[in-house]
Amino acid sequence: MTVTHQSESHVEPVPHSVSEIMADKKRELFDGFQRAISYLRISITDQCNFRCSYCVGETNFPKLSTTELLSYEELYRIVAIAVQMGIRKVRLTGGEPLLRKGVIEFIRKINAIPGLEDIRLTTNGLLLEEYAGQLVESGVRTFNISLDTLKKKRFKEITGFDGFDKVWAGIKKASVLSPTPVKLNMVVLNGINDDELLDFAGLSLAHPFQVRFIEYMPIGRGSDEPYSKISNAEIMSRLEILGTLTPVARGPVQGPARVYRYENAPGTIGFISPISHKFCSSCNRLRLTATGGLRSCLLVDVELNLKGIIRSGGSDEAIREVFLQAIRNKPREHSLLDKGAGSCHGRMSRIGG
Repeated sequence: MTVTHQSESHVEPVPHSVSEIMADKKRELFDGFQRAISYLRISITDQCNFRCSYCVGETNFPKLSTTELLSYEELYRIVAIAVQMGIRKVRLTGGEPLLRKGVIEFIRKINAIPGLEDIRLTTNGLLLEEYAGQLVESGVRTFNISLDTLKKKRFKEITGFDGFDKVWAGIKKASVLSPTPVKLNMVVLNGINDDELLDFAGLSLAHPFQVRFIEYMPIGRGSDEPYSKISNAEIMSRLEILGTLTPVARGPVQGPARVYRYENAPGTIGFISPISHKFCSSCNRLRLTATGGLRSCLLVDVELNLKGIIRSGGSDEAIREVFLQAIRNKPREHSLLDKGAGSCHGRMSRIGG
């Protein structure tokens, strides 16, 4: 069985049947636009110990019950099948993944799956000082740490929690132990924290961090907030006062960030621009939500009910078919800002930040 997109007649047919995929010893997955799909992001919980205004918002936002989450056994099965099919990198996220009990042992188990090359973790850093050593020992290779301000008072205003010192201690601990540079993710909020751009960029001059500036994405609540209008092009122009930013060559497993470095800096600067500079043409990922839905695009509200397949007694082949259907569904690019087109009304805490 082959799949083509009628609107893209120039695209070569892609093998998308379970038998074809499993017969391929290289086991590489390609969508209808010849993008290699090798990366699975998994939200293992929607629970979070922060209440960042741009992410959660409501005071009484309902949390998922334990039974609504996929169990670790179900997650392990999904990861094992995905790796058999060609997935090579897994990122665990949330919510805050370190709040879920048993996460260390789960990472250790999936790290033993043959063919899985890279396990990464996205965290707000509050528990990182305590767990960084165990996480690295269990198999985590890269830490992405959300940090939107370097000011203690503002940190509490943005996150709803007075925890900057604890987060910074976790960042320093992870930086020492991690086999790859720690990545600091700053969501730039116009009029809220954009006065700290030079301070964040300056971290790359003193530390081997990758400081990443992320454009605010209009997802769910707050899509019309004024701070959604600052672009990475403007951010980059502001950073030129610190020196010339030279592009860094992309690595084989590098994500969507465009990476630069100041001369002689131990760290780097990354720009993630989902709105002003779409990186859809190189998107290599699928997302598994906290509710067990498989998404092919963060910014398009289309999910396949993988949890339902598993809990109704679905076979491994049925799970593979859900993955293939998600890949078939993967659009050329998101149309978030196009009127009447794609949309994303979900919560990042459930979809996976």
